[in-house]
Amino acid sequence: MKHNISIILFSFVFVFGMISCDNNDDDNSATPSNCDQEAVISSEEYVSAPADPLFIHSMEIDDDCLLISFSASGCDGNTWELKLVDSGAILESNPPQRNLRLSLQNLEVCDAVISKTLSFDISELQVQGDQVRLNIVNSGEGILYMY
Repeated sequence: MKHNISIILFSFVFVFGMISCDNNDDDNSATPSNCDQEAVISSEEYVSAPADPLFIHSMEIDDDCLLISFSASGCDGNTWELKLVDSGAILESNPPQRNLRLSLQNLEVCDAVISKTLSFDISELQVQGDQVRLNIVNSGEGILYMY
């Protein structure tokens, strides 16, 4: 009898240990992004996010990151809040298109012109097929994202 209780207790501990080691609920299955930030998909933020003046110099895609080089006036740019916001709409064309804008909230009151390059994870902007044109409306340009 004592031996049976030991076996049951051991079995219970073993099963409990196996269940607690199951990592199906962990978020580690997603590949971590090498980008600075994630793109935001929101029709509301596309319209309402801050739109302080900035100038976009260049854009390039490296894997699933959109690198944007830009400048704006400020002291050092350390307090800037930036977002890449997608409108949420997919324009039916060949290739399909999405409209985005780089949102800047700039509370710095200095006359210097600061340049920065940030990267944004655009993997959530993929649509059916193997490419989508990303129109960055406040740059007046677009870039083809192939995946």
